[in-house]
Amino acid sequence: MDIINIRDSAEDKHKTVDDTPFGGGSGMLIKPDVLASSIDQHVNKNEKIFYLSPKGKFFNQKTAKSLSKEHCVNLICGHFEGVDQRLLETRNIEEISIGDYILSGGETAAFVIVDSILRLIPGILGNEESVHEESFENGLLEYPQYTKPQLWEEKNVPDVLLSGDHSKIKDWRLSQSEAITRHRRPDLWQKYKKD
Repeated sequence: MDIINIRDSAEDKHKTVDDTPFGGGSGMLIKPDVLASSIDQHVNKNEKIFYLSPKGKFFNQKTAKSLSKEHCVNLICGHFEGVDQRLLETRNIEEISIGDYILSGGETAAFVIVDSILRLIPGILGNEESVHEESFENGLLEYPQYTKPQLWEEKNVPDVLLSGDHSKIKDWRLSQSEAITRHRRPDLWQKYKKD
C-alpha cells in the first residue's frame, strides 16, 4: 500500500493544493492541476481510481469482492468541499460512498474500504472459511453467535447449537439470519426474497 501526498505535486512555493470555487460558496476545492499531476505520476493507465464522496455510488460487500480481485485500487481522500469536476471527468474517476453522512475527510472512508477489500484476499484472515458465513455473503445479515461459558448471567446458549445435529444447526442459523434481516434491514430482505 502506498500513500501519496499530493502536495508533492504542487509547483508553487507554498505547495498549494486547494483554491476557492468559481461562482462563490463556502469552502475550498482540491485543484485539478495538482491532483492530476499526482495521478499521472503514480497511477498506471488501466488502474481503477475512486474518489471518496457522499455523491458516489454506494460501496457494499459486492463492490469489495470485485475490487479484491483487482491488481491495484487507487483511492482519493477528499477534503474541503471536494475536487474540481473536470478532474473526475478527464481521469475517469468513479465517485464512491460508504454511507449517507459526511466525514471530515476521506481518510476514514478509505480505511473502511481498504479493510473490507483486504480481508477478502486469500491469506489475510487466519480462517478462510470466516468470510463465507458473514453478513451479506448470502444476502442476509449474520445469525447470532455464542461461546463459552454455556450459561452466563442466567442466559443459556440455544439448545440446537449444543445438539451436534449439523443439519438442524444450519437450519437454525438460516432462520435466525432471515428473521434478523427482515426486522433490521427490510431493504436487504426484499432483495433477498426476489433473488
